[in-house]
Amino acid sequence: MDNGIIIDIENDIISKVFGNFDINLKKIEKRYNVSIVIRDNAIKIFGANVYEAKDLILLLIEKAKNGNDISEQELNYCMDMIDTNDKKVKEDIVGLDDDVISRTISGKPVKAKTLGQKKYIESIRNNMITFGIGPAGTGKTYLGVCMAIEAFKKGDVERIVLTRPAIEAGEKLGYLPGDLQSKIDPYLRPLYDAIYQIMGAESFQTNVEKGLIEVAPLAYMRGRTLDNAFIILDEAQNTTIPQMKMFLTRIGFNSKVIVTGDDTQKDLPRDVKSGLDSAIKVLHSIDGIEFVRLTSKDVVRHPLVQKIVVAYENYDKSYNKR
Repeated sequence: MDNGIIIDIENDIISKVFGNFDINLKKIEKRYNVSIVIRDNAIKIFGANVYEAKDLILLLIEKAKNGNDISEQELNYCMDMIDTNDKKVKEDIVGLDDDVISRTISGKPVKAKTLGQKKYIESIRNNMITFGIGPAGTGKTYLGVCMAIEAFKKGDVERIVLTRPAIEAGEKLGYLPGDLQSKIDPYLRPLYDAIYQIMGAESFQTNVEKGLIEVAPLAYMRGRTLDNAFIILDEAQNTTIPQMKMFLTRIGFNSKVIVTGDDTQKDLPRDVKSGLDSAIKVLHSIDGIEFVRLTSKDVVRHPLVQKIVVAYENYDKSYNKR
């Protein structure tokens, strides 16, 4: 008779690993076709794939010891990585906790949650221009803003410039009520939301008034040269080819640039080619520019978002085969 595998675990770690009402435990049992019994400071695993379940639980224990509460998204990601049977991947996942990029206004550490995010952050550190391309929820904008604020705080750059194209979706800007700023603010809201979490609204407003932080539509970049700045172009899939060229040629000395976009969600007219698609083809071989592809595995929002992204990816693949 199979006696199973026993793992020792500290009592205060158990709830972090297995979640409220053992929700994570139930998912692990279902995924690996095992039964898990917790007695005092030990976990006993019986069933079909006990060694895979053991590797996963040991990984989760390390994550919990590093201060992580294991969310459903994090559990799903760790299970996917364990299933690759790559020992180095497991070590790299634990290593994600060693690199705190920034802290929110409430003191919560900001870290890469996936290996794709880690690659994205390393690219930003090592290159003058980084393109972060991938679906919604992969942290492209949020992590970019975190990196920009940290560079600003350390004095590596003198100012931050955040921009995105103002693509009209059914309503003409000129017919909306309010002054110009109130008309463009909805397009820039995701950038505001990210920066408020890290810097706080009051500090942000103070730096805006001093001209040290600028949030503006892409059209405002024309004719300028941006030296000593950290510049983020968000929603780049909605730029035209001339707009992308205009933006990239604004870059001055001692500046760093992040361009983010999801090339599957364009709001451009059908006959207009995306500046992001063009940049991928034109600039891929230039030193100092790196393109980082994030995937559905890097989605860190609610797990349902990840399922939606995967469903659309599968639909697009089957549609293109017709």
